[in-house]
Order: sequence, then C-alpha cells, then structure tokens
Amino acid sequence: MTISEDRRILRTQKKLKTALLALLKKKELNSLSITEVTQQAGCNRVTFYSHYKDLQELLAAIVDDYLQELQSYFRKSFQYLERFSSTDAQRHLPIFEFIYQNQFISSLVIKGEVLPGSQNQFCESLVQISATELRLEEASDTEVPALNYFMTYGSLGFFIHWLKEDFKDSPEAMAKKLADLHGRMYGGAVVIND
Repeated sequence: MTISEDRRILRTQKKLKTALLALLKKKELNSLSITEVTQQAGCNRVTFYSHYKDLQELLAAIVDDYLQELQSYFRKSFQYLERFSSTDAQRHLPIFEFIYQNQFISSLVIKGEVLPGSQNQFCESLVQISATELRLEEASDTEVPALNYFMTYGSLGFFIHWLKEDFKDSPEAMAKKLADLHGRMYGGAVVIND
C-alpha cells in the first residue's frame, strides 16, 4: 500500500467518523442507517463496508481515537515533572480542557448511553497510565491499584456531574475542585521514568 493510498483510507475513515458524529447530534444511533452516514460523508455503502462492518464498529473506532487523545492529554498533566502534589489543579487541567473541547463525544463516552462499556474504557485508559507511569510518593496502607481505581472511577462521577451541569463551571474551576478532593486522599505522586 502506498502513502497516498494510506492517506486516502484515513481521509475516508475521518469523513465517515465526522458524518456519524454529526448525525448523532440529531438522531439516536439505533435509528440511523449506514446509507444516511454514507450520504453525509459523501461516499457509498461499498466504501463504508470496506472499512467497517456496521455503525457500532464505526462508533467504536471513534471512541478509540478519543481515548488515545485523552491519554495524550492525561500524560500532559505530568509530562516534564518528576513529582507533583495531588492538590495541584494544573495537573488535572489538561483532562478537563480535553473534555470541554470535545463536549459532544465526551458526553457520549462518559455517559455510556450510546456505546455500552465506554465508561469503563474511559476509566481503564486512565488507570493504565496511572498504574505504569506514576507511583505514590508516600507509603500507604491501601494497595496502590485499589486507590488508583477508586480515584479514577470517582473522577468519572465528577465528570458526569460536570456534563449534567452542562459544563457550567470552567475547566480551571473543575480542575481546582478535583485537586481539592484528591488532596484529601493522597499527598502526591512520582513520575516513573523508565
């Protein structure tokens, strides 16, 4: 496969993803057809089926892209640091900015209503990074994996609340609130540089 073919494939996939997201703003997934998506994307059903088997698979690809980008934003929160305090709102800010900049897809993923299991995928993508790239600064009686899951799934509830409030507070205000909560549970973490 040549570079131009790769670009064409990626361009077509992006058009299909964009089309599905645009249509999901108007209709439920189960009431959409592949024909509607292909018409919105400016391609045909054969093209669709050469990339995806159904709309669920297309939506799953959208969520995968979203989670990869989320992980990049999460890493930005501690990139270039050796350690950080749990009360540092700047550490939480990149995730809130990412969610705010991607409100529609964030709502789909975090609420978990359109793609079952997307809430768990959201949390697991963050847990994976915390488990392999961070460690607590101080000793704890609580097992680190248990604390990691508690903090991540607790943060999910915090994100859901923010969505339900229609993003009323700014990403900065939400990062500060989450930092205050995290500060009550652990002091800080060290970045693992392998």
